Amino acid sequence: MTAKLDGTNGLLQQYDYQVLTTAFTYTFAAGTTVLVINPAGTLATGTITMPAAPADGMTITVESTQQVTALTMSGNGGTVVGPAIQLIPNQPLSWVYRLTNTSWYPLFGGAGRATALVSGTSVASTSGTSIGFTALPSWVKRITVQLQGVAVSATSTLIVQLGTGATPTYTTTGYISSGNLAANAASNAVSSDTSSFIIMDLTTASLVSGVITITNINSNSWVENFNLKRTAGSTGSGAGDVSLGAVLTAVRVTTFAGTATFTAGTINILYE
Repeated sequence: MTAKLDGTNGLLQQYDYQVLTTAFTYTFAAGTTVLVINPAGTLATGTITMPAAPADGMTITVESTQQVTALTMSGNGGTVVGPAIQLIPNQPLSWVYRLTNTSWYPLFGGAGRATALVSGTSVASTSGTSIGFTALPSWVKRITVQLQGVAVSATSTLIVQLGTGATPTYTTTGYISSGNLAANAASNAVSSDTSSFIIMDLTTASLVSGVITITNINSNSWVENFNLKRTAGSTGSGAGDVSLGAVLTAVRVTTFAGTATFTAGTINILYE
């Protein structure tokens, strides 16, 4: 903690500078009002606890130079109204304390951090039969799967499946999904599936690029749509829905029956 008493300006704001690592736990000490976090890179999880005996009108500010993907906030005997659930780089958050009802109220930021767009880590789709993105936060409401120049080793159908649990179990039933591949104005092929969100038929000469959007409609129910382009001028679009048995934690891109391997391209996700 650093505090400065200036002869002209009086007592300046007291702050603490921390180089934290993932799964950190930080509690505000008495008199500290600003926390500056400067980690080496993105942190998956962390916990921040408010001071134990705050004064009426006290303000707390938290700032991180790197993404903290899943943040837990504790009121330390008080209530945090609109707690932050993640930290976005260089976007500070502040709360003010009301002693009468022992509550911290957001001045700016707070729960709004749930709407920030977070990028996953891109994966080269050059090997393997499945590419998954796991440990998604429970607050996620929309996932955008991005494909660039994706190819497979044998003629197959590209699909997307959703998973639940810390070690994901991917749902393989209950989907209502259809996709349409248009090679030209006179040629359309429509496919349907109940084991996945069906995306597009591929040959070894195919290179697929585009986006697949998956959004939460209520509880554990999700709806999907996609728009993709395949080499040789073909385009694909479609939609679907599925209800999961638990909170979504993962999404994977694979092929029907999981036999064809990836040979080219890049896959990533955005979530918010």
